[in-house]
Amino acid sequence: MLEIFSYGFMQKAFITGIVIAVACSLLGVFLVLRRYALIGDGLAHISFGGVAAGMLFNFMPFASALFFTILGALGILKLKEKTLIHSDTAIAIISYSSLGAGIFIATAARGFNVDLLSYLFGSILAIQTSEVILSVALALIVIAVISLFYHDLFFLAFDEESAKTSGVKTGMLNSLLVVLTAITVVSSMKVAGLLLSSALIVLPAASALQYNASFKKTLVLSAVLSVSSVTAGLLVAYYFDYAVSGTIILINTGLFLISLLINRLRNGNAPRVA
Repeated sequence: MLEIFSYGFMQKAFITGIVIAVACSLLGVFLVLRRYALIGDGLAHISFGGVAAGMLFNFMPFASALFFTILGALGILKLKEKTLIHSDTAIAIISYSSLGAGIFIATAARGFNVDLLSYLFGSILAIQTSEVILSVALALIVIAVISLFYHDLFFLAFDEESAKTSGVKTGMLNSLLVVLTAITVVSSMKVAGLLLSSALIVLPAASALQYNASFKKTLVLSAVLSVSSVTAGLLVAYYFDYAVSGTIILINTGLFLISLLINRLRNGNAPRVA
């Protein structure tokens, strides 16, 4: 079994997958508690437009996706703040507009090619060294910022109004949260693909919340579940020749269902789905 680690592409896949799994799982707990679970999907659509634009103009798709996604994330907040539109509607408007732009750009660039599909569905086993460095660096930034603003983000996640009256800069923290989500989506697109990157953020967090543990234990459990799913997904994909991204998400889904069942058996009431 250890021969799997003798291959350079598998080493890169495990390093990238594990670091990104930790970043996604930690951020996911805050987003699920804030009822922002779907923002990852919206930002993934925006990322697609950035990737398509980068390919059209022969610019780094990774960099263009990051720029477009951060811009879109801040645009969602501004649209919500400046209008009476609810957050889910703001996410839908900007994300679908960006997705439409991405499809238009892709057709203008003479169709969908293999590279574009790899961003949509993930291709962690074919990840380049430069992409590993970028993905891991972005994920580590997310982890570091969460650690730095941990107490304020904790306050924001549970009671925004009380946090605001206590002097916490909730506007800045909300902006920080969506920017971190944008960075996380882009960093994970080679692992799970843009179509499934949001699942890496939501599923481990939703699973961990079923155990009704303390907040810090929930963060640790979310990270453990996420890393376990990525590790198991890579092993299963390697030995049975399955698609890595789909395998990782299915394992995450299985872990969520198990967590849901355990919660029912322990508490004998309606399961917590956050």
